[in-house]
Amino acid sequence: MEKLKRNIAIVCGGDSSEHDVSLRSAQGLYSFFDKERYNVYIVDVKGVDWHVNFENGEVASIDRNDFSFVKDGKAVIFDYAYITIHGTPGENGIMQGYFELIHLPYSTSGVLVEAMTFDKYVLNNYLRSFGINVAPSLLLRRGEEDKYSEEYIEKTIGMPCFVKPAADGSSFGVSKVKNADQLAPALRVAFMESDDVMIEAFMEGTEISVGCYKTKKKSVVFPATEVVTTNEFFDYDAKYNGQVQEITPARISTETAKKVAEETSKIYDILHCNGIIRIDYIITKDDAGNDKINMLEINTTPGMTHTSFIPQQVHAAGLDIKDVLTDIVENQF
Repeated sequence: MEKLKRNIAIVCGGDSSEHDVSLRSAQGLYSFFDKERYNVYIVDVKGVDWHVNFENGEVASIDRNDFSFVKDGKAVIFDYAYITIHGTPGENGIMQGYFELIHLPYSTSGVLVEAMTFDKYVLNNYLRSFGINVAPSLLLRRGEEDKYSEEYIEKTIGMPCFVKPAADGSSFGVSKVKNADQLAPALRVAFMESDDVMIEAFMEGTEISVGCYKTKKKSVVFPATEVVTTNEFFDYDAKYNGQVQEITPARISTETAKKVAEETSKIYDILHCNGIIRIDYIITKDDAGNDKINMLEINTTPGMTHTSFIPQQVHAAGLDIKDVLTDIVENQF
């Protein structure tokens, strides 16, 4: 009954520095999907070159009018797109807008939510209005690098602090600045990745990451992963080159774990998210010595390699990643 299977496109690649990371997530997803239920294809998107990568090394061009391709002389029409592009155009609303126009169901949140979560400064200020704890920050746009003096930044944000692209991922262009003399070079690095740069206060505490997804019938928050690294912060090498210890479930109290799960579910609902998201937090201490949950950022297309956080958390929850992906796809139909 091959013809009754839905055709799934794992959409990967993209135009940012995270292109190769996205390809690795696509390979992970391809191995996770239920092949008895779906026909699964990897679609590599880069610039105007969109093509299907077959296991035998062959490729087929995607017709961008309807996101179809030709196989054995016949057009293959997709029923669903699982977006795993980290960065533009898959994590900032552009790809979602395209799929909306051609009426193809997809795995992530909608255009507005994707655009908002991709811009860290916009997201933080939006969620702050709902009572979510986020770090103090300042925004600089290209051309106004001298808007704030080093003295003002140090007084307002404090040292150390982080300088990061407002719209990017995988820690490209991120610097931990320990004194004012390091601000200028850090800003230059960040502006290489984005036209908007955020200067964010440093928070000392336990870093954790939590995955979540919801369907019409269920709400699932996975066990948190604790992130421990000897690097200055959870940078690219820590994320993708093994310079980190990942502990799932995180070594936090049962009460704090419950509050983190509630906060994650709350944020998911505030933003009207769709599919799997991953939220990164720092657990600090308040003046009374109690745990304080601070949101760092939201990943709407989290990494999906075999060693990524989400597969780890799915396993720790006693679930099967194949069933989770089926849940997400079938929720659209």
